[in-house]
Amino acid sequence: MPRLPIFDRRNGPPLVTAVVALFCGAWLIGGFTYVYPHPVIGWLPIPVSAVLAGHACWTASRQADLDAETRRFWRHLAVACCFFLAGIVSNINDATGGPAPSQEIGMITLAGYLGTLGTAMWALLRLPSWQRSRGDWIRFGLDSGIVLLTVGAVVWNLTLRNHEQWVSQTGGAGAMLVIMAVAGLSMATFIKVAFAGAGRLDRRAIHILATGAALGGVLGVVSLLLAGRPYLSSALIAVPVAALAIHLSAVSQQRAGNREPRPRSGRPRISVVPYLAVAITDTMLLTTGSGDPATTRTMETVAVALTALVVVRQIIALRENHGLLTTVDGHLNQLRDYQDRLTHQATHDSLTDAGNRTLFEEHTSRLLAAGATFHVALLDLDDFKAVNDRLGHRIGDRLIQETSRRLTATLGAGALVTRLGGDEFALVLPGLPGHQDFAALVAAVGRPADLDGNILTPGASIGVTGVQPGDDPAELLRRADVAMYAAKAAGGQRWQRFDPRMDRAADDTARLAADLRGALAGEQFFVLYQPIVSLPDGVTTGAEVLLRWQHPERGLVPPDVFIPVAERTGVIHELGAWVFEQACRQSADWSARFGAGAPGRISVNVSARQLADPDFVDAVAATLRATGADTDHLLLEVTETAVLNAETAIDQLNRLKALGLRIALDDFGTGHSSLSLLLTCPVDVLKVDKSFVSGASAEDAGAIIVKNIIGFTTDFGIDAVAEGVETRDQAERLHAAGYRLAQGYLFGRPMSAEAFEATFQTAAVAA
Repeated sequence: MPRLPIFDRRNGPPLVTAVVALFCGAWLIGGFTYVYPHPVIGWLPIPVSAVLAGHACWTASRQADLDAETRRFWRHLAVACCFFLAGIVSNINDATGGPAPSQEIGMITLAGYLGTLGTAMWALLRLPSWQRSRGDWIRFGLDSGIVLLTVGAVVWNLTLRNHEQWVSQTGGAGAMLVIMAVAGLSMATFIKVAFAGAGRLDRRAIHILATGAALGGVLGVVSLLLAGRPYLSSALIAVPVAALAIHLSAVSQQRAGNREPRPRSGRPRISVVPYLAVAITDTMLLTTGSGDPATTRTMETVAVALTALVVVRQIIALRENHGLLTTVDGHLNQLRDYQDRLTHQATHDSLTDAGNRTLFEEHTSRLLAAGATFHVALLDLDDFKAVNDRLGHRIGDRLIQETSRRLTATLGAGALVTRLGGDEFALVLPGLPGHQDFAALVAAVGRPADLDGNILTPGASIGVTGVQPGDDPAELLRRADVAMYAAKAAGGQRWQRFDPRMDRAADDTARLAADLRGALAGEQFFVLYQPIVSLPDGVTTGAEVLLRWQHPERGLVPPDVFIPVAERTGVIHELGAWVFEQACRQSADWSARFGAGAPGRISVNVSARQLADPDFVDAVAATLRATGADTDHLLLEVTETAVLNAETAIDQLNRLKALGLRIALDDFGTGHSSLSLLLTCPVDVLKVDKSFVSGASAEDAGAIIVKNIIGFTTDFGIDAVAEGVETRDQAERLHAAGYRLAQGYLFGRPMSAEAFEATFQTAAVAA
């Protein structure tokens, strides 16, 4: 709400007080040209102004919304107005109560005025002060001394220097005492407000009080001009002005209410005071320099003392400014350090302190803008998820940190190493690095690492691309990513340079993925059965169910082409569930039609993503209930990689075993931890990989492995199935080694359900 003007026509009492002041001023001026026969007329309105001022102070003290300290101040000021009224009435009696008009000031008048000033000063000093530091109080003392010395010089120059005239004119030293007291009040008010604060008191009100006190003191000096005019007195103007100031300040407080005062500025608010004090003193020195030598010496002493105080204050100010500048410089340095840390955090990886994607994009953008020649390599650790699952994320983080350290040490300062996330790093290599540089990266990352007692031999797949016209950071990463996946598809632990044909292959894979999503609904999939036979007679005992895709345009798509795509896109969940349902229905049908002559085991492959699905076991149970298949005739095949890559794989396999299903570990002997898996994985059957049976090493090392595998499977009570048997000689050697089950082209290629049914029907008839 905006503040109302003090001299609003609705504020009747302030206008009356102002009119009294104007009347008294006009009366005083008129007395210089006219001798008043009844001087009491000029005095009569003055008590009215004191009464109105006191009433305004009392009204302000009763405002309920003001704080206790502010209300107390205005109560004290109302009491001061009572002393003021008493002093005025006594002053009227002194001036007009005798046989002749007089300028004398009696003791009662003096007591009234001094009581007014003393009460006002007491009220002012009781106001709350600001909290100040040691430096603040030093400046406060110096500034107070400057103000005190200056006011003292002014009072001395105007009053004490002419004390004989004052005494002879007023009949005593009372007038001088009052003027000095008024000057003291002005000084105290000024110092209190400027240096020590005034609580929640309205600042405008306190400024009006200070101005009124100062004007009252200055107007009191008018008495020196009234010698020879006893019917006039400086009180005729000084007193109404002081009453008006008190009245206006009280009204200002009433208008302001309990509004929060403006906060104290952090800058020195009266920094001009020292210079103003010196200017006033110098002016008095110049104007009195040709007079009495004692007066001149006094003013010179005051000027020197003031100058000394100002110099001391300026020295302190300079020291404080120097300290402030030092502090500001320190804060600026801290701010710069903090900004540098923020910039580093925004552009670097928190785990490895290598750069992050933001830094990669900024760096490559600068190089591209400058037309520089460089290569981008994208590195991904092979089988990193297995490390996290087997050894925990702490060891996984340690491996990432060690990889970052090795990359930085191998590449040196000229290259940039950034971590994009997970186990993926983007490298920026200046110039034209050769084959040996990338081979060195693969070798450096692949060195054995001792991580808290765990000896790991990590592998890395790296995709590399150079700069082409129109490139941006995203395109560079895309091409490097395509090359990196080509390296992984080639077996991993190698590097691969980007070739445009990879893009075509990637596009082809993308189209294949799109076709794959609708192939199941389009009934493009079918299943085949590859026989599993007993040795040495070759009688069919079961079959492995194999999925095939008859694409309407591409024709028959090989499994090693579409199965990885199904894994990446997640379609493998639907395909796996469909294959299992087909196997269950076919097994139930054969059991119903052939009874004991039905195949003893129907094997269904389960992918890593299926095994990692928490709903997988529930879905298997639902399919078994829906088809009525006998779990004794069903076998689920999982690879070692699938077990290792699924964090809850062992729990899932135990739940499947609880359903009555048997578990086969496929491609046994090709992994890194096959033997250790036998201790935790609920395995019923081991399927020995065909590389040991019919591969290049089948005649020497493969034969030794095959022989040793059958030994511990017998000890563990596990069945062993030899895969990839292609010749009778291989079958005979396997039988001689102890194998009783085999699978391969020698005994039959994957075939339809009808063709496979014929094989075990023939066996049943022969029996």
